[in-house]
Amino acid sequence: MKFLDLFAGIGGFRLGMESAGHECIGFCEIDKFARASYKAIHDTKGEIELHDITAVSDESIRGIGSVDIICGGFPCQAFSIAGNRRGFEDTRGTLFFEIARFASILRPKYLFLENVKGLLNHENGITFETIISTLDELGYNVEWEVLNSKDFGVPQNRERVFIIGHLRGECTRRVFPLSGENQPTNSQSVIKIGNVNPSGNGMNGEVYQADDLAPTLTTNKGEGQKIAIKSNTIKQFGVLQPNFNQCGVIYETDGIAPTIRAYQGGGLEPKIIQRGHGYNKGGEHDIAPTLTRNSYQENNYLSDGFRIRKLTPRECWRLQGFPDWAFDKAQEVNSNSQLYKQAGNSVTVSVIAAIAKELEILIE
Repeated sequence: MKFLDLFAGIGGFRLGMESAGHECIGFCEIDKFARASYKAIHDTKGEIELHDITAVSDESIRGIGSVDIICGGFPCQAFSIAGNRRGFEDTRGTLFFEIARFASILRPKYLFLENVKGLLNHENGITFETIISTLDELGYNVEWEVLNSKDFGVPQNRERVFIIGHLRGECTRRVFPLSGENQPTNSQSVIKIGNVNPSGNGMNGEVYQADDLAPTLTTNKGEGQKIAIKSNTIKQFGVLQPNFNQCGVIYETDGIAPTIRAYQGGGLEPKIIQRGHGYNKGGEHDIAPTLTRNSYQENNYLSDGFRIRKLTPRECWRLQGFPDWAFDKAQEVNSNSQLYKQAGNSVTVSVIAAIAKELEILIE
């Protein structure tokens, strides 16, 4: 099926959809840095390219032609007037309205949307009710499910709500519930092991041990997440800077890493603090010098055999299910700070791929 990629970011939706055989006819992304990565990764020659979705006229939308699916991880913008009147009018002024506007004109068979889990209870559920009623008014039956990336083959705890809209009269079969039980996953708990602040107090210095599952790295501004890693482990995920909320926590993880945060630059991107030892003078690094088990530089210790280091940009992209070739192409056109931000803002490719396969089955 042909799909339109709205709020495209770096193309997480696109990679997942194309893996199931769907064809992208165009994309829309306002951020020039994300757009640069998208165009470096994907062959967009001859496709429709849109930037500011709010500036796209209805006439331009009609010119897109036939589309089977509209995809979009729309920003969770505040629905300041949600619930005042219900339905389509209540979404005006929000970015969700732009998806509704595209759907009202193009009338695709399916809508495939993603957002944070908190959308479900935002404003005591009024926001989500408004979204559902808006889609209902446009002629779409809606189903949704909260899925966790850790259940779909990536070591990251990332819960997101996925929404499928079915144009009435086109299809009655449901996509959800969707199980990731056959995917490799780990689900152990997070255990606090100490605090690195001089005072020994405060959330920014807390150190956690997570044998498999690490906490969530959220997408917001601020300093990075800390993780304490056993010095003899191969899976070295971590973030090192303190933060004003849960991302100031240090974790030790052998398996599932946290949800990735989108860093905003200004020195807030992940770094490695390396403790000096022998010829190594230590210091702060942008890229981990301890990527392999047998590296002589693996001497960053927090205490009792734990060392601290940050996720590299490549690791962040891997945690979102992007292949290394895609990261390599994006790295050629963007800085590390942008690569961190883009990973944090992206959807997890493997989750999208699983849903995309179900959409493909619907037409068989």
